[in-house]
Amino acid sequence: MFFRNLSFFRFPLAQNKTFEQLDEALADCRLKPVGPLDALSRGFVSPFGRDEPVLSHRIGHAIWLTLGGEDRLLPAAVVNDALGKKIADIEAKDGRKLGGRARKRLKEDLVHELLPKAFIKPMRCDGMLDLQHGVVAIDTSSRKVAEGFVTELRHALGSFPAVPLNVEASARIVLTGWIAGEFLPDGLALGDECELKDPSERGAVVRCTRQDLAGEEIAKHLESGKQVTRLALTLEDRLSFVLGDDLVVRKLKFLEGAVESLEGSERDSLRAELDARFALMAGEVSRLFALLEQTFKLSKPE
Repeated sequence: MFFRNLSFFRFPLAQNKTFEQLDEALADCRLKPVGPLDALSRGFVSPFGRDEPVLSHRIGHAIWLTLGGEDRLLPAAVVNDALGKKIADIEAKDGRKLGGRARKRLKEDLVHELLPKAFIKPMRCDGMLDLQHGVVAIDTSSRKVAEGFVTELRHALGSFPAVPLNVEASARIVLTGWIAGEFLPDGLALGDECELKDPSERGAVVRCTRQDLAGEEIAKHLESGKQVTRLALTLEDRLSFVLGDDLVVRKLKFLEGAVESLEGSERDSLRAELDARFALMAGEVSRLFALLEQTFKLSKPE
């Protein structure tokens, strides 16, 4: 259940008191089956599976939440193909061209006709509330999905003033400095992947993998004015990840130094195993966020 991406939002620590009755608040926003004429449905489910009653799970300062969803798959190509055939039949029968409004109404009628027959695709998005730092960490690299998670949580709580990260130090300049030879924070080391962009409009983009980031080839790109927008890093021997200039963490992996504590210990249930993994992940994510907060001078929400 380890997260593979991290999109962060911050909230005031004073908000913590609203989580005391969290499950009761989430119950009113539990996932409901998507309706026959609805394109999608969103709601909270248990982190341990949709059939489980509990809607949140807390260990220490961390709370695990899961947003579930059902999406009806109705590809635009299917609608357009059916629409084209309908229009052709009507025009052949009536001997006249359909106007724009008639085509629009016909398309809306087709969507209503086809939606109940569309396949349903389930979705799941996990998130973690870090009550120590006032942070929501969401397992996605998509800004839209992350904002959707926060929106649903805000709807459940009635009020939830979570905001995207606000940096005082330019992330792009910091990342560029690291591969240009500036000292990295203690524990961080360069990986073997980066993305560089020319800051000019429509400038060149270079993506490097399995590359010596301290080598001459990367140095030439820096000399030409390119800046780092994504950078692979390792945190001691515990985490590896790619950090973007949007401070989204991608390709997050928990390394041997982190997971070795899970090995060799007997647990009598799947729930106990998930507990151990979540506790481990929560601690590492919290430590990583604290490092990002200090390095990029993240401001606290008021």
